[in-house]
Amino acid sequence: MHVDQFNRELLAFLAAASTPFHAVSALVSRLQSAGFRALQSDQSWSLEPGGRYYLTRNDSSIVAFTVGSEAAPEGGMRMVGAHTDSPCLMVKPAPEKRRAGYFQLGVEVYGGALLNPWFDRDLSLAGRVSYADQAGALRTATVDFRRPLAVIPSLAIHLDREANQSRSINPQTDILPVLALQAEPGTPSFRELLRDRLLMEQPDCAVREVLDYELCFYDTQPPALVGLHEEFIASARLDNLLSCFTGLQSLLAADGRQSCLLVCNDHEEVGSLSTSGAQGPLLLSTLRRLVPDEVTLAQLVANSLMISADNAHGIHPNYADKHDDNHGPLLNAGPVIKINANQRYATNAETAGLFRLLAKEEGVAVQSFVVRSDMGCGSTIGPITAGGTGIRTLDIGVPTFAMHSVRELAGRDDAAQLCRVLQRFYNHPGRLTPA
Repeated sequence: MHVDQFNRELLAFLAAASTPFHAVSALVSRLQSAGFRALQSDQSWSLEPGGRYYLTRNDSSIVAFTVGSEAAPEGGMRMVGAHTDSPCLMVKPAPEKRRAGYFQLGVEVYGGALLNPWFDRDLSLAGRVSYADQAGALRTATVDFRRPLAVIPSLAIHLDREANQSRSINPQTDILPVLALQAEPGTPSFRELLRDRLLMEQPDCAVREVLDYELCFYDTQPPALVGLHEEFIASARLDNLLSCFTGLQSLLAADGRQSCLLVCNDHEEVGSLSTSGAQGPLLLSTLRRLVPDEVTLAQLVANSLMISADNAHGIHPNYADKHDDNHGPLLNAGPVIKINANQRYATNAETAGLFRLLAKEEGVAVQSFVVRSDMGCGSTIGPITAGGTGIRTLDIGVPTFAMHSVRELAGRDDAAQLCRVLQRFYNHPGRLTPA
């Protein structure tokens, strides 16, 4: 796929995927259009060579895989992993706040969000709602207001003269979004407002009462190509929906001869320990359904390899000293192999060597990232997957600025370049271990 077409589709995906629930829905739509069949965890599976399948968990995580027409799964699966969640502001269960004449909602910070950029943005709300229908049955549905309906105004510098030197943000008191002037007595509750929105979006849902919700605010500014020559991609949730989309496009373009898998987990930004997170049972239980025999499963694990795709820190020209001198990835200079001696990344010489070989075969440049020795290092689903399954893993990513901001920045060419390498990985014949 040409880079321009790739980026058009990437921007459309980013715009649609306002929450992990919406991201999985967008992934499912593309998989179904490509002939992938849905599987249910509570039903028996009948898999065929050459078959294409997917299953979801919690509506926010997904596993898609192909059963190779020439290579059964126990001969080794080519796996790519990413995550669907991003740092954000989640609405609390009893959120209504009425202060100083304004109606606000209480929020809780999800993940390691960079809070300053959330101020003075046009914000909307999206997520999942559980409700009782007219018959009293429990249902769930996604909602997305899709329009600006809130803002977190900055405090004017006249009232905080030290704002540019020492302003700190209290997540309990300083980041409550303003939605309206204070409601009059008798105004519907937030749950009633959600009920009205559900009926507007899905008039056939027959909602009687909203029971609960998982909703987050997001910036309504659409993804865009920016820069003097449009050499950058600016968007919310690049970390890590960019990798989800890249992994999907690679899987869809695979030739189907090898057994391949893509897993996109929720809850990576908060530690991955959940039913749908990488530290939960989703991946391993799927592999056990593919090959129920323990000996055959051990063969699958020994012969497989996982590429954990999660954005990397590009070297910031204003803060170049935050990087190790020899490991500052540049935007639009190729995907990045992420390495950490303390196993915050799962890469080793063998797995990195394979990635370099595949990239060389595609004519794609490769960069390296190692955090400064006097700084802490983040982590990914890579070490969690490797430790939980025993599958050899490496960590890679596209270089990015402003990671965990409400709007991040990546290079125009890097995701498409990474897609080429991942597609070659999916099509790689024979064993994935050194001769």
